[in-house]
Amino acid sequence: MKKFKNIAIIAHVDHGKTSIVDKLLTSSGTMNLVDQSDLIMDSNDQERERGITIYAKNTSITRKDTIINIVDTPWHADFGSEVERVLGMVDSVLLVVDAYEWPMPQTKFVLKKSLEKWLKPLVVINKIDKPTARADWVIDQLFDLFIQLWASDEQTDFPVIYTSARDWYALLDESTLEQAQAEPTMEPLLQFIMDNVPDAPQDAEKPFRMQVVNLTYDNYVWRIWIGRIAEWTVQTKSPVIVHKADGSTYQGKITKLYRTLGTSRIEVEQWLCGDIVMVAWMSDIYIGDTIAHEWAIPYEPIHIDPPTLSMDFLVNDSPFAWREGKYVTSRNIVERLQKELETNVWLAVEVKEWWNRCTVSGRGELHLSVLIETMRREWFELQVSAPKVLMQEHDGVKVEPVEEVFVTVDDEFSGSVIQMLSDKKWLMQNMFSENGLTTLQFHVPTRWMLGMRSQFILLTKWEGILYSSFSHYAPYMGDIPKRNNGSMISMADGEAMKFSIWKLQERGRLFVPPQTKLYEWMIVWEAAKPWDLTINLTKNKHLSNVRTGKADENMLITPIVPLSLEEALGYIGPDEYVEITPSSIRMRKIHLKEWERKIAAK
Repeated sequence: MKKFKNIAIIAHVDHGKTSIVDKLLTSSGTMNLVDQSDLIMDSNDQERERGITIYAKNTSITRKDTIINIVDTPWHADFGSEVERVLGMVDSVLLVVDAYEWPMPQTKFVLKKSLEKWLKPLVVINKIDKPTARADWVIDQLFDLFIQLWASDEQTDFPVIYTSARDWYALLDESTLEQAQAEPTMEPLLQFIMDNVPDAPQDAEKPFRMQVVNLTYDNYVWRIWIGRIAEWTVQTKSPVIVHKADGSTYQGKITKLYRTLGTSRIEVEQWLCGDIVMVAWMSDIYIGDTIAHEWAIPYEPIHIDPPTLSMDFLVNDSPFAWREGKYVTSRNIVERLQKELETNVWLAVEVKEWWNRCTVSGRGELHLSVLIETMRREWFELQVSAPKVLMQEHDGVKVEPVEEVFVTVDDEFSGSVIQMLSDKKWLMQNMFSENGLTTLQFHVPTRWMLGMRSQFILLTKWEGILYSSFSHYAPYMGDIPKRNNGSMISMADGEAMKFSIWKLQERGRLFVPPQTKLYEWMIVWEAAKPWDLTINLTKNKHLSNVRTGKADENMLITPIVPLSLEEALGYIGPDEYVEITPSSIRMRKIHLKEWERKIAAK
């Protein structure tokens, strides 16, 4: 009987997690590097562009009589529910840490989930080829982190291997680095997994049982459900009972069985217990349901974290509406959101058709912005409101989500950053400096985080790093500090002129470059004052036959970086929208007409 080893790979962003999976696939002969691009597992366009893993994926490697199933986990706390679920399918975790950087916040978040499930981590110190590599120091920091997270004695006695995923080599001892560089191979890492990951439990005596842990979507077979078979085996056309979370059951039949090999989905006739598998062509199954023989005991339902943030999705009604998108009506938007609900279990959608709007709730800014960007690339056109944090009530007390935030800046910026964040009432927990960098740790209500990233980036001249993850719920902490700057708003329709921008650029932060099409009450600038100002960017230089000494003066414009989707969502206030089309991101006031603004003011 085949053996299975199930392992999840976790790491902070840019520590090499996905690259290591790629090298394992190619080094084992599962994938041919000539036929595949880098970052095989990050197949989604946004994952490649952002450099992060958004969706959990599983793959497998065949080695002798053993199949190694590898689950690539999302890195961000917005997808924490998915991380927690997929960890229930594995028996160990591969913890990848940069050989220079200390264990970062997202590492801590996912590692804590792993330790709570009593999984023993295997540590991979990646990027050992860096001139600044300090593996011993990183291992010491990891040990301290394990103790801080209440790891058991067995978990703190973690095995370590050193790798350079970029240069294709792995080694068990730093003293053999030169030899590994001369004869690069990832074979030690494969053997490291074989030696340290326990075999998946295989109980072929008990009746078939598996729990649906994750899901994906295929245009041909609709939903595909993913889980691990804990007991017995199952074949196609086998009759099964589906146990729902509410206690109800119904009979079904398994018609399609799949497993993965590399990045391919292979149809099989039989599953073996211990394997991570996929089932299709069964309706009315959701995360946490148990598929089993009639006499099997169902699993406990899986808890799905509730949404923490919401925003309104509306039909675009700006003067430029319906020019760039293909899917623009409320029916198009509602149907797309309902389709998203089939696979996005953290999402909640409340349809308000009489207002041509939907209230969409999710796990955080990244979660919702990924959905919006996906719709945008599918040629949808819409507008969205400013994000709003969802409060909860615990034992009659109003509570709100609090995030743990780590800020890393050059020492020269630390004073100004501390001043800015203190003014915003951020609660500092820790601070330390090393090698010219200062790291600050805060506890911050999610409400106070909205719109802060863009201000932080500007203050640190794009050199600061800010990471955050959900920490806990705390009693409501009072009114949110308001945005200090108002908006500059176009007072006329037309085209942004270079001359007007040159004349006004010192008055604030500009969002639109020259020749941008404008409409009345469109946001074009961040004002230096706390109130809104109307300006005219459509005015061009007056031409005449009279020449002066400054007639040929160069109009030098500070480089303009248009706001990204996340920055725009963080910038807008409660009386503003972000207009989103396949080719444009614009900010505007909700009320574009004078009579609308007068009614709203009343």
